[in-house]
This record gives sequence, structure tokens and C-alpha cells, in this order.
Amino acid sequence: MALTFIFLFFIPHLLSSISAQSTSMESVPDLQSTMYTDVDGFPCVRLLSLSGTIGCSNPGRDKVVAPIVRFENVDDVTELSSILVSMDQFPTLFNRLSADPSFASKVGGVLVESVTDSQKKLNGFSPDQKFPLAEFAPYHNISYEWNPIGSGIMWKSYGFPVFLLTESGTKTLQEFVLKGEDKKKAYTSNVAEFDLVMQTMKSGTHDSESCLNEGTCLPLGGYSVWSALPPINNSSSKPSKPIILTVASMDSASFFRDRSLGADSPISGLIALLAAADALSHLDGIGDLSKQLVFVVFTGEAWGYLGSRRFLVELDEHSDAVQGLNHSLIEKVLEIGSVGKGLSQGAKNFFAHAERDSSATNQIMVALKHAQESLLSEDIRITSASASNPGIPPSSLMTFWNKNPGISGVVLEDFDSSFVNEFYHSYLDDLSNVNSSAVVAAASLVARTLYILASETNDVQNSTLAAINVNVSLVEQLVGCLLGCDPGLSCELVKKYISPASTCASNYVGVILDEPSSTPNPGYINDVPRFIWNFLADITSISKENSSSGCQQGCSGSDEVCIKAETDGKGVCVLSTTRYVPAYSTRLSFESGVWSVLPPNSSDKMGVVDPVWTESNWNTVGIRIYTVQIAAYDRVVLFGGMTLTLLAYLGIAVTRTFVAKATKRD
Repeated sequence: MALTFIFLFFIPHLLSSISAQSTSMESVPDLQSTMYTDVDGFPCVRLLSLSGTIGCSNPGRDKVVAPIVRFENVDDVTELSSILVSMDQFPTLFNRLSADPSFASKVGGVLVESVTDSQKKLNGFSPDQKFPLAEFAPYHNISYEWNPIGSGIMWKSYGFPVFLLTESGTKTLQEFVLKGEDKKKAYTSNVAEFDLVMQTMKSGTHDSESCLNEGTCLPLGGYSVWSALPPINNSSSKPSKPIILTVASMDSASFFRDRSLGADSPISGLIALLAAADALSHLDGIGDLSKQLVFVVFTGEAWGYLGSRRFLVELDEHSDAVQGLNHSLIEKVLEIGSVGKGLSQGAKNFFAHAERDSSATNQIMVALKHAQESLLSEDIRITSASASNPGIPPSSLMTFWNKNPGISGVVLEDFDSSFVNEFYHSYLDDLSNVNSSAVVAAASLVARTLYILASETNDVQNSTLAAINVNVSLVEQLVGCLLGCDPGLSCELVKKYISPASTCASNYVGVILDEPSSTPNPGYINDVPRFIWNFLADITSISKENSSSGCQQGCSGSDEVCIKAETDGKGVCVLSTTRYVPAYSTRLSFESGVWSVLPPNSSDKMGVVDPVWTESNWNTVGIRIYTVQIAAYDRVVLFGGMTLTLLAYLGIAVTRTFVAKATKRD
């Protein structure tokens, strides 16, 4: 009777369960989607240098599966766990990991919840050092704290995966964990499965030189862009003009590779450069100035000044990538750094940082002051940085001074003695961390300063400068395109020039995918540098008499380039001196499809300390969550099933004996 009752109790439930599932699951993928939930997130990945590794990876060759535990409850667990942590607790967690090895042994992976704008204003967060890239500084005081809030956690190595969840991923995971807590089933556990296996972990290549030899990594790098206004006529017999070089950076860094936004640092400076170039391009007679204006946007600066260092090497080698430029012609350098937070109590405040006094540096300062005076109605102020600073802040200008201590330059920043950006090299340095009016003010100041420096006379009238006006609408467009996802790179301005591969811009430098070239395949160049190249080529170009035909067959003149080719498959040939310049470590060479590390050159100070950063290859990256039964429950079910089977066998045997006896009596 007991067996009959069990049978009658379970069969209806089993049949209803099968019936319900059959209506919703028709294939193996349907079954998998029911069992597993994929969660969107941005990974911390494994990077390598000549001395070791930083970043994150699964500890071995297999996926990591560990139960999900909230950070505040982690002290109560004894097994390997996936730690779910809020962004405000993220620095606390990683500081504890560094200080407490026994605690770190409990961590199988980390899931970081995304935050809202209101939350992230509570505390600053910067995973970079207090003096970023201090080893490259041209002065001795490298203990100075330009970035006081910096924790340095992005430069350490972690033997477990770490993901920053998207907003949707955060919501999914929170609902999943909350549902599990509500059920309170002692025999189930909510787990996260991490798939972040780096090839360098598989092959045991734990530094850049060994992984490049084995082909399990690629060097960090990409393509910088430079453009001359007006275009340089290489066939002209006239002597070349001295060059006023205007510099900005397009790449940032972050603990999470694909969330390297860098809104204030450095993209606000990039936007100011593009807007200043645009403002100057509309002036008549720009070719009559006594100096040549050249705009350069470097990439790879966050990883050892890869772009600026390679640019100077290309100049020394007189390569095709810098044809028309000459190192000896560079007279002054004006770098636009972080300018997106230069708004204080209604005034736009900027600081000019210089390494040393010289007549050329003083000329830049005088030009900046003159430009400020012409903009008095807009309440823009320029101040020399404090003399107590050890020198210039982390910037590309360090590269130029290490190469040539006699060069004169100034870095324009929105801070004096320390960063005002509390989210330096953090994914929180996003659109909300930048004021577009401050960027417009910086662009206006730079555009007029450049005109003064490039003019034949030192006494440029304010009435002349008044004709140099920055397009406010353009700045707002660039802010929306480069610093957000709505519209992001799908904005009209970007789509006018290129067909972007993604909507949200990531300003991580990336890796060099093919042989470095002055005419690279556009498919190997990221969205942002492709847009910058097309934009600068367009605004600095000289119109041709016949520009209606496309450039499918190439452009006829050596001074011509093809722009907008991605948008319609045809493009337009224009007269412009705009070039790509490879950006990668000066300690690397590429021959016969293989990268190799060169020995240090004592004459290259920055090359001697160059870490030679590479990024590990991988097959897939992702996370998913699901519910599993704990092993103890599985054992109970196993032994229960065995007991039930034994009882059933005994019941059947007894029943058969009883039936046999009853049959004989009949």
C-alpha cells in the first residue's frame, strides 16, 4: 500500500511537469536557456609586461563555478565563492584582498554592480597610481601625488575573474540572488560560472617576451592621427615653416578594459582640439601665417606613452607616416590635457603647466594671456601652475622633453597641483563628469592662442581674434558621440564619416592586429581613430575643382586622401595632409609576421623603463548564472533512491510470494 501511495503521488506531478516543459522547450537551446542565464558584463583581462602580469584571469584552464555571496556576508563562508559587491565597496574589497591572503583564498570571482549617477558622486574612485606613469617623468620627484585618490589596484595581478556588470546585468543578478534568498532552500545554491581563460595561463607564458614568442598575446597599440592646417605641399620649393604642434590623447585606461571612457581625462582635451582645429579651418588666409599648424592625436599614452614615443621614432626615421614633418622644425608644443572640469563658480579656470622657463615657453604663456584677454566677456581665466609642483603632470609632453630637453611646451589642464578628476582612469569618468561649456572655453582659448603663435606679428588685434569662434553645437555633438551610448557613435556626425562597429565608444588602446603601416587596413583600426582621421582630413582639406567623383580607384595626387569611403562605398578625394602613425612600444619589432622584443637602448631613457605591455589572447569571455543542488542533497537523493529501490524489490518479492501461495490454494 505504501508503494502504491508513493507511485500515485509522484506520477501526476511528473506528468504535469513534463507537459508544462514540453510546451515551452522544443530543443536543446530551449532547455539551456531555461537552466542558464547569461549576464552582461565587462571583464578585467590579463595584461603582461616584461616583468610579469597584471589584471585578471581564471586561475587555470577550466571555467570557475562558485556560489554567489554578497560581500557583506563573505566572512560567514568557508568555501570558494563568487563575491557580489557594490561599486562603493569595490575599493574596500580589493584593498582587503591585498592585505589578507586567507580572505583572498575564498574568492573564486568578483561581480561588481554598476551604479547610478547619484550614487557615484558619494566617493571618488581611481584604480591608477598616485603618480601615474611616474617612471617616465623627466624629473626626480616621482613620489609626488598628482592623483591623491589613486589606489593602484589596476596594476596588480589577480588569480580570479572580475566582471563589471552592466545595468541590465546588475538587475538580472540582483533579482536572481533575491529570488534564491526568498526560497531559502537549504539544498540549492545560486552559482556564477566564469569563462575568462587567458591563453597565457594555458601555455604558462607569464611575461611579454615569452608570450610573444609563443603567439599567445599581442602588443598593446593602435594608430595615432596627425593633420596639418593648411595641408603641407611636399613638392613646393619654398622653405618649410616652423611647426606649432598641438597635442591631445584619445585613449584612456580602466580596471575594466571595455569601459575605458576617460571623459575628462583625456577625451575632453581631444574634443577641445577637434573644435579648435575646426574653428581655425574656417579662417581665410590661414596659409599665409608664418608658422605651420599641426594637430596630433596620440593613442597608447595611458600605457607608457606608446603613441608619442613611436611618433618621435617615425620622425627620426623619416618614415612615410610623417612625410612632410621634421623633428627640427617643431618649435613649440601645446598639449590639451583634461579640461572638462574647468568650470568653477561660473568661471572657466585653466592652468598652464611648463617644465622650465624659456623664451619660447614665455611666448606660449603670453599668447595664452592674450587669448584670454580677447575672451574676457566669457569669463575664461588662465593661470600659470604652482611653482611648487615638481614639473609637468603626466602628459605626452614628457616624451618630447625626454627626447629633447630643449623643446618648449605647455600643458593646458583643469587642475593646478593635483587632479580635480576624482575618477581618473575609472569607468566612472563618463559623460556626467564633463562640462561642455568648459570644453568650449578651452577650445576657444587654444584656437586663438594658436593663431597668435602662428602669426607673423606678435601684436594680433583683438578684432582679428574675434573672428575665431568655436562651434558650440559641434562640441556638444562630439560630447554626445564620444562620451555616451545615446546616440554614441551612431550619431549623425560620426556616421557622416564612418560606419562604426559599435554604438558605445571604448577608448582602450587595443592591440596591434597586423604589421604596422602608414596605410593600415581600416578593418584593423578602432572606431574613434578612424573617425578622427576622417574628420581632421575633411576640415583641414583644400577643396578640389572636381571632387564629385568617388575614389574607388584611389586618388590621383600624392597629396590627396580619400575620406567618407565607409559611408557610401565611394568616398571623396580631398587635398589634405592627414596621416595615420602606428603606436606601439619602441622596444618591439615586427618581422615575418612575428613580434620580438629588442634589447634596451641606453640613449632611449623611456625605452629602458618601458614595460612592453601585451594583452593575452582568449577564446571566449562571459559569465552565466544558474541554480545547483548541493552535494549533500545529491547524496541524500542517491541513498534515498537506493533505499527506495531496495524496498521496491523486497515489496515485489513479497507480493509475488503472496500471489503464488494464493494461486495454489485456489
